[in-house]
This record gives sequence, structure tokens and C-alpha cells, in this order.
Amino acid sequence: MIRIRNLAKSFGDRAVLAGIDAEARDGAIVAILGASGSGKSTLLRCLAGLEPFDSGNIEIAGHELDARSARRGPLSRLSGDVAFVFQEFHLFPHLSVLENLTLAPERVRKTPRAQAEARARELLALVGLADRASSRPSELSGGQKQRVAILRAAAQGARVLLFDEPTSALDPSLREEVRDVLRRIAHGELGTSDAKPCTLVLVTHEAELARELATDTWLMQGGKLLVRS
Repeated sequence: MIRIRNLAKSFGDRAVLAGIDAEARDGAIVAILGASGSGKSTLLRCLAGLEPFDSGNIEIAGHELDARSARRGPLSRLSGDVAFVFQEFHLFPHLSVLENLTLAPERVRKTPRAQAEARARELLALVGLADRASSRPSELSGGQKQRVAILRAAAQGARVLLFDEPTSALDPSLREEVRDVLRRIAHGELGTSDAKPCTLVLVTHEAELARELATDTWLMQGGKLLVRS
């Protein structure tokens, strides 16, 4: 599902990614660990097509990215097969929760509105947010916003979900809510309605979360991938 070959990226004279090689099979749950500045989030953004890189090659969900193609434009080129869950949520503030969840299925997957709404309501009910369908993001707590952001990615039907520190912006009391959603996606309870396999890549500082969920662990330091287990 993911193959990375000799991926390199620099900001000025500083090598942020120094020749990364890695693979993740279909259905894997990859946790990327490392100190701040180790290159974790940059690697994730490169996988999403959000960050151009200097050299190397990425194959993800059937799409190929190289240094030239990565400069042409972001995530839209990956045709809805890859979804990115931002640390800051990035929900559309002018849309309701339900509209946030149905936008990508309708626009990208061309799912009929009634079907997209039914699936969105089903997902919201599964995580205890059925009564928030008509709410705007400004009316939600941080934990609720992150759960909606994760559900938005799941509703899209993406084959690869990329998470950038999904619990770090939350108070400790809210983190368990989000961990539960991640567990349920990892266990196949909140995937697409047709039960397609889904690969998760999770950048996190939480070693406990990685131990609990991950089938594969990548440890980064100084722009290099030191451990793949």
C-alpha cells in the first residue's frame, strides 16, 4: 500500500529527510515515533502530497509521486484514496458536522447525497455524536472536533489515513475519546461501508498509543529512519 524509496527533503542547508526507505502493507497500522524535529510530520506530509520533496519516490494507494510530480499540487491528485487528519482539525467552520462529513463523498466519490448522509449519521452514532449532526465546529469541544475530523477521513472511503499527532492538541481528559475512535478504525469498526481494508499511518509522541495500536513502528531521528519493526 505504501512504498518509499530514497526520499530526501531539505529546508535550506538542513536535511529534514535523509534518504528514507520504508514499506507498509495493506491494512497495516504504522506508528511513526521520534523527537520533535526528527522529520516525522514532514514525512507524513510528503506521503499526503502536501509537501514537495527533493528526490526519491513514493507509491501510495496506487499513486506514484516523484520529486517533479510532488511540486504540481497537493492532495487532490490522490483522488480521495489518501486522507490527512490534521493536528488542528481543519474542519470547515461554515458547514455543519454532517456537511463536513458528506462533502468529500459527494464531491470526490460522487456518492448520492442521501447515501452519504446516511453513512455520516451512522458514523456519528457509533462515536456518540449523533446529536451533533447539525452543530457547527465552533460549538464542539476539542475532543469532539477531532473525532469529527477522523470520521470525515473515514467517510471519504480513503485507502490510507494519515494522522498528524491526533491527540497532542487535547487535554488529557479528552484524549481517551480520540484514542477510542482510533482503536475502532484500527479494528475495522469505523471503516468504509463496503469494508475495504484501510492502512493507517500515525505520527505521535505517545508511545503507549503506538504500542496499543501499531502493527509496525518506525523510529526517526535526524531525518533518518533508524528502526522499522
